[in-house]
Amino acid sequence: MDDHQDIEIPEYFICPISLQIMKDPVTAITGITYDRESIEHWLFQGNNNAECPVTKQPLPKDSDLTPNHTLRRLIQAWCADNSAYGIDRIPTPKAPLSKLQIIKLIKDIWKPELQTKTLIQLEVFAAENERNRKCMAEAGVPRAMLTYIVNCCDKNQVGGLEGALSILHFFKITSEYMKLSAFEIDKIVESFTWVLALDDESIENHKEIKSHALRILKNIIQAASSKFLQRLKPQIFQNIIRVLKQRVIAQQGINAALKLMLDACPSGRNRMIMVESGAVFELIELELTASEKKTTELILGILFHLCSCADGRAQFLSHRAAIAVVTKRIMQVSPAADDRAILILSLICKFSGNFNFVVQEMSRVGTVSKLCSFLQVDCAAYLKDRAREILRSHYDEWKDSPCIDASVLSRLTR
Repeated sequence: MDDHQDIEIPEYFICPISLQIMKDPVTAITGITYDRESIEHWLFQGNNNAECPVTKQPLPKDSDLTPNHTLRRLIQAWCADNSAYGIDRIPTPKAPLSKLQIIKLIKDIWKPELQTKTLIQLEVFAAENERNRKCMAEAGVPRAMLTYIVNCCDKNQVGGLEGALSILHFFKITSEYMKLSAFEIDKIVESFTWVLALDDESIENHKEIKSHALRILKNIIQAASSKFLQRLKPQIFQNIIRVLKQRVIAQQGINAALKLMLDACPSGRNRMIMVESGAVFELIELELTASEKKTTELILGILFHLCSCADGRAQFLSHRAAIAVVTKRIMQVSPAADDRAILILSLICKFSGNFNFVVQEMSRVGTVSKLCSFLQVDCAAYLKDRAREILRSHYDEWKDSPCIDASVLSRLTR
């Protein structure tokens, strides 16, 4: 109904942020009253420099928000009096989730008869709002879910696994509140490696489970120390590459897997394990159907690292579409993708043992022409130098090719 547009709403009923009638008014430490949902969203977004939206005074994220029961009752009474004009009645808000409630639920997880119900309840709370997630994090829910998943791995049982992963994916795993020992991190990573290896037929919603597992695993490894990255077991890379090959996970899961691999690349040991696990070939296969800029940037970033070793370059050249797909991405995705693509081609051109094949393939799939075009656009000087270096290195072979304009090649390589 539009009748309520002509009704004058008391100014102090309106939230300064949403400009709507407040359903759950709370007063901040600055003395200003807001609707709870609006001010909590403002605080948790983290883009407000911890200021009160009205007074601009400091307002920390963990500030107390005091329920304004008197104002709420006035609003409810006014809404009830004006319901005939299309004003919706406002129900009494539920009490905020308490830490004690969550601690009790954590204990109930380990009771078989309450397990399923408890996991569902925790997931509902986590999905509801940021305030609940903050309360749950402080009560130890992320750590409890990690412990539960480790227990599933130890017993080789999948009951409740989907629920625990669904709850955990709502939280950012940080070293600040996890405070995990090296042994605990090892056990957790081992359990997530087990999740990735599960037979798809043995678990329902395997696509979602493995996507959640990869996103959480990425966060855990990012929160761990750099030393931990250097001692990751081969199974984790083998299982990730197998999952990527099967194409059974959502796009977010794919990007999480790629980010994890990229973060592990600075270690020469990790690069060798990835190459031995067939990563180069599978990454090229994945890139052939990639539809997201971020995915392409991650794939090219990993390929650059893996092509820094001879076995990686050999595996790259064993895929007949490798040079073509990297060439195609130049000037098509982003400056970051251009950087990685040019550097990959530079490594292949400089250090490949299969000299004749590289020269012929780069001419056949249009790499030489693409590099000539690249030298004529605005881009980083160091990349132009690298592109020019590639063209100069095989100028004598390419200048006589019927696919290449020799005069343009000569002018650009001077």
